[in-house]
Amino acid sequence: MADTATTASAAAASAANTSTDAPPFQLGKPRFQQTSFYGRFRHFLDIIDPRTLFVTERRLREAVQLLEDYKHGTLRPGVTNEQLWSAQKIKQAILHPDTNEKIFMPFRMSGYIPFGTPIVVGLLLPNQTLASTVFWQWLNQSHNACVNYANRNATKPSPASKFIQGYLGAVISAVSIAVGLNVLVQKANKFTPATRLLVQRFVPFPAVASANICNVVLMRYGELEEGIDVLDGDGNLVGSSKIAARHALLETALTRVVLPMPILVLPPIVMSMLEKTALLQARPRLLLPVQSLVCLAAFGLALPLAISLFPQMSEAAPRIPEGVRPKLFSRTSKPLPPLQGAAKGLPLPGRPRSRGY
Repeated sequence: MADTATTASAAAASAANTSTDAPPFQLGKPRFQQTSFYGRFRHFLDIIDPRTLFVTERRLREAVQLLEDYKHGTLRPGVTNEQLWSAQKIKQAILHPDTNEKIFMPFRMSGYIPFGTPIVVGLLLPNQTLASTVFWQWLNQSHNACVNYANRNATKPSPASKFIQGYLGAVISAVSIAVGLNVLVQKANKFTPATRLLVQRFVPFPAVASANICNVVLMRYGELEEGIDVLDGDGNLVGSSKIAARHALLETALTRVVLPMPILVLPPIVMSMLEKTALLQARPRLLLPVQSLVCLAAFGLALPLAISLFPQMSEAAPRIPEGVRPKLFSRTSKPLPPLQGAAKGLPLPGRPRSRGY
């Protein structure tokens, strides 16, 4: 262990001497500070960067080998911090951190926007029938479930029944709320046809938001009974806490409500204004392409903003949480550092666990 740390330190010093633009490279650590919203925003922009979808097999092997060389202290001279950060970005975007296997492209975080945007467009199509409403809600939750499973925590395997339970709960809640609200809107005699169409466009948001909350509760309700891991300021495990579990669950649920808001609320507002322009009224065939671009822009902006709201590790008050034996704290007379709850998980509309970021 000491030899590995020494060689890694030497490699880091070598890289630092050859690059001053990028911060010093740290293997397995985020490039940007996670204590500020801007740092987390920059970090997640890297995570969802769709350019990593086009990385070749050869480039991936080179990136993995470069990181291995850094780890074992055999880094060739002239390698910069920027090259190391780029290599780590590529590896984290393509390979699962636990199994080291390639993640299927549509289910990678870098593919979430490109492959998810067509589904968002489908959810927001006007004048939907019952069948189309059910189909797009089912497809959205199925895509989320696949992303969840592909990015799952493989070090602590969860039974397949838990994923199935969360998936079915999300699908049932999304479909039932979407269909129910559409029926209510159709029966609202006080609405004019134009108002009814506008209101129907906002139906996907409460349906998706409620499905997200349902998914979080069904997938993680066990944490409320068992608690989640609590670490000290040095990253050492000191016990588990139900209070931290409730805090993490609340923040995750809140983020999963915030995320679809701009994605499913802004496009209907923008499109209701654009449809009145002379261009789209004269060329109605442009409506679908324009709506697709609007959804893409909203999705691309909302995703990194929403998942940057909260740090992946939350600090708790420096007190002994329930279930933690006091003797764990009696080894030092120093003031207790803030305790940190374990990672809350990726807060997408079905965000998987945080794979180290």
